[in-house]
Amino acid sequence: MPTSISDPSAGVIDRDRIRAAARDEGFDDVGFTAADFGPEPGRHLADFIAHGRQGDMDWIARKADRRRHPQALWPEARSVIMLALNYGPDRDPRAALDQPDRGVISVYAGGRDYHDLVKKKLKRLARWLIATYGGDVKVFVDTAPVMEKPLAAAAGLGWQGKHTNLLSREFGSWLFLGSIFTTLDIAPDDAEAGSCGSCTACLDICPTGAFPAPYQLDARRCISYLTIETRSHIDRELRPLIGNRIYGCDDCLAVCPWNKYAKAAHEMAFLPRPELVAPRLQDLVTLDDPAFRALFSGSPVKRLGRNRFIRNVLIALGNSGEASHQDRIEPLLTDASPIVRVAAIWALGRLADQQIYDRHRDDLLPRETDAEVITEWNLGRDQLNEQTE
Repeated sequence: MPTSISDPSAGVIDRDRIRAAARDEGFDDVGFTAADFGPEPGRHLADFIAHGRQGDMDWIARKADRRRHPQALWPEARSVIMLALNYGPDRDPRAALDQPDRGVISVYAGGRDYHDLVKKKLKRLARWLIATYGGDVKVFVDTAPVMEKPLAAAAGLGWQGKHTNLLSREFGSWLFLGSIFTTLDIAPDDAEAGSCGSCTACLDICPTGAFPAPYQLDARRCISYLTIETRSHIDRELRPLIGNRIYGCDDCLAVCPWNKYAKAAHEMAFLPRPELVAPRLQDLVTLDDPAFRALFSGSPVKRLGRNRFIRNVLIALGNSGEASHQDRIEPLLTDASPIVRVAAIWALGRLADQQIYDRHRDDLLPRETDAEVITEWNLGRDQLNEQTE
């Protein structure tokens, strides 16, 4: 959205006035940093990519040159205004983890899709900024090659914890971020000097061991990556560790002691829809594409697509230990999507006895054409043998 007016020197830039305008738009926090915010974040990004920790998110490596630094994305940028919107939950995000017949959806996805709402607020604020002070602007919300968390830390909104996410003294773990890049020179705020001290709660709680070291994340083992980002089959060794998480994971955020200062979201659009709070897995697994789209209309979950979502639900059913779910899993052994068929085979292998599994295997395997699905059938038999030994 590059936009300008003819007079870029419309007056002295008053940061408090910008903060007031941002709060009028509903933002909970705002900070300022120079677009030239140093090379350190770019070095961390390069190391992340060098280790292949982005998994199959190939767009991270493909756009790394533009992501490493704001001015690499837009050379004319002089300042960055970082905005934060609180989406804090009003309940324990981990409460449903001990209900194996229910699915757990990440807090951020329980309400309306934040991308649209935050971007509309940013655009209104950007238009006001242009009308008041001139200059050019561009606005970003999570979908462009921008490193929001380092920028937010540089702008004084918080600091990156050992789990690599932003932490705020006022809002804990629960902030959506947006940014306004501008050609205006705005005095920067001081970076936040927060610290995690000796605490390792976020590292210790991770079910899949996704943190090779403090302040480092291996996305390939992160449940949020596995259930949201990857378009491939989830590794067999990781499936049992996912439990009943069907879209994202809040464990490392929810356990953070800084959340004692967190507040519940005031933005109504972020309040969780009742039908998305611990939904029954047996209801979700039967969704076809139209029903999936209808249920998740306006939700970030919709962008996942029906097939990957059902993959996640089937893994959760396989982890439930409830053999009664077999009847709902069996029809998906012939689903049109290989990614669904693989998950159905695995889930059935976790819940069925060997005779039931072999009956399906002998009937369906000779007709199977997808190599990954064939492999899963054969590994499923080994899985059943391990359970009976």
